[in-house]
Amino acid sequence: MPTLTDSVALTGPLDTAALRRAATPLTVTVDAAVRARVERGRRLFRTLREDGPVYGATTGFGALLGYAGRADEADQCDNTLAHLGAGQGPDLPEEITRAALLLRTWSLAQGHSGVSAEVVDRLAAMFATTFAPAVPRYGSVGASGDLIPLAYATQALRGRGHAYLDGRRLPAADALTAAGLTPLTLDGRDALALVNGTSVTTAALALARDTVRAAHRALTTLTCLLTDLLGCDPGFLDAELLRAYGHPGAAAVGTRMRHTLAGVTPSGTRPLQEPYSIRCAPQLLGAAEDALAYVDGVVAADLGGISDNPLFFAGDAGDAGDTVTGKAVHGGNFFGQPAAFAADLLASVTAQLGNLAERQLDLLVDPARNGGLPPMLTTTPGVQHGLQGVQLATTAFVAEIRRNTTPASAQSLPTNLHNQDVVPFGTQAALRSYDMAGLLGLLAGSLALGLRQAAHAGARRPTAPRCAALLDALAARIPPVEPDRPLDADVRAAARLLLTYELP
Repeated sequence: MPTLTDSVALTGPLDTAALRRAATPLTVTVDAAVRARVERGRRLFRTLREDGPVYGATTGFGALLGYAGRADEADQCDNTLAHLGAGQGPDLPEEITRAALLLRTWSLAQGHSGVSAEVVDRLAAMFATTFAPAVPRYGSVGASGDLIPLAYATQALRGRGHAYLDGRRLPAADALTAAGLTPLTLDGRDALALVNGTSVTTAALALARDTVRAAHRALTTLTCLLTDLLGCDPGFLDAELLRAYGHPGAAAVGTRMRHTLAGVTPSGTRPLQEPYSIRCAPQLLGAAEDALAYVDGVVAADLGGISDNPLFFAGDAGDAGDTVTGKAVHGGNFFGQPAAFAADLLASVTAQLGNLAERQLDLLVDPARNGGLPPMLTTTPGVQHGLQGVQLATTAFVAEIRRNTTPASAQSLPTNLHNQDVVPFGTQAALRSYDMAGLLGLLAGSLALGLRQAAHAGARRPTAPRCAALLDALAARIPPVEPDRPLDADVRAAARLLLTYELP
C-alpha cells in the first residue's frame, strides 16, 4: 500500500492544491457531519421518488426523459451508463482523472445529490491508492455535465473497462482487486449523480490555470533577468508611468519587477527605447494578470459549487430514519459555460505569454539586437550551434498554441434531439488549455536556458542581487552549452525550476 502523504477533508471548499495532491495517494476524510447530510439527502430522494417522477431514477435520460426507465434499481444504473460508452481518443492524464473524481466526491458529499453514503465512502477510499480510471479524451460537450468521460470513470469504479494502477493500464476489475478496492454497486440515482457534473472540465481548467499562473510569475522574473543581462534602463517600469496607464495589473506587475530589479545598474549602451518585448512587458504581463484574476474567480466558484441534476433540498433535517421533507429541483447546474469562457480566455493569455517568451529568446540569440553577444549564443559559431535547435522548437510551440486559440465556447451545436440545443464545449476548452499550459512552461524553460547561456557567452554579470540569484540557480541546474548537446532535458529542467522558484 502506498504511503499516504496528505489528507483532504470534504467539509470546506476544495482548492487547486488539493486537486494536485489527488494525483498521488492521499487520505480523503468523510466525517460524521458529511455522512449525516449525505444520508439526509438520500432519505429525501427516496421520499420524493415515491411521490412522483424524479429524472434519471424513474425515467429515461436526456431526450428520452418522457419514457419510463427500468424498474430494477441495478438495471437503471446500467441504463444510465451503458449508452455513454462512446468516447474515443487517448486516455486523459491520470492527474486530471483523479482531480475530477475528487471534485465529484466533494460535490456528492454536500448532500444535495441524493446518493448513498456508501458511494462517497467508496470514492474516498479510492484516493488512498494509485487507482485511476482510463478515460478517453473525446466525447463531452460540457452540458449535462461531462457525461461520457465521467461514465468511463464510473464504469471503471464498477470494475468495467480499464484503469491505471501504479501507472500501468489494466482491466479495471484487476486494478480494483490489486488496489484492495471493492467495485461500486449503484442504483440509477447514484450513477446519474456520478456523471451529471462538470468535474472533468473544472479539474482541467483549475490545473491549467495553476500552470499558467506559475509561468506568468516565471516570465515576469525572466524579463527582469533579460533586462539586467542586456544592461537595459529600467525606466519603462516607472511607478508613475504605470499608474498613468490606468490598469491595476500593469501597476502590480511593475511593482514586482522593480522589486526584482532593485540595485540594477544600466549599462548606458542600449538604445533610448527597447523593443516592445522588453519595454511593453509590464503592460502585457499586467493585462495577463487582470485576465487571470477573472479565471481565478471562475475556478473558485466551480470548486465551491455543486454541479448535478436534479438537486435535492431538505427542509426539516429530522433524526436518522425519520422522513425528510423538501424538494427536488430540476435545472441546469451541470452547464459548464463559466468554465468554457474562462478556459477560452486562458488560452488567449497563454498564447500572448508564449509569444512574449519566444520573442525575448529571439532577441537574445540575434547579434543585431542582443548587445554584441554571438549568434545563437555559441562561442564558436558554425563549429557549435548553441541555442539554434531550442529556438526552432520554441517557434513550433508558439505555432501549436496559436493554432488552438479558436474559442471553443463559440462552437455550440445542438444535439440530443435538441434537448441540448445550446452547449458550452467547456470540456474541450479546458483540456486544450491544459495542453497549452504545458507548452507555455516549456517556452519559459527555453527562455531561461537562453538567459543562462547568454551569461556563458559573454553577457555581463547581473547587477541586481535577485537577478543574480536566479541566474545562479539556473547555472547550478544547467551546465553551459559547450559543446553542443541535446537540450530537451535541460529545457524541462529549467521549466521545473521556474515553476517553483521563489525570489529571495
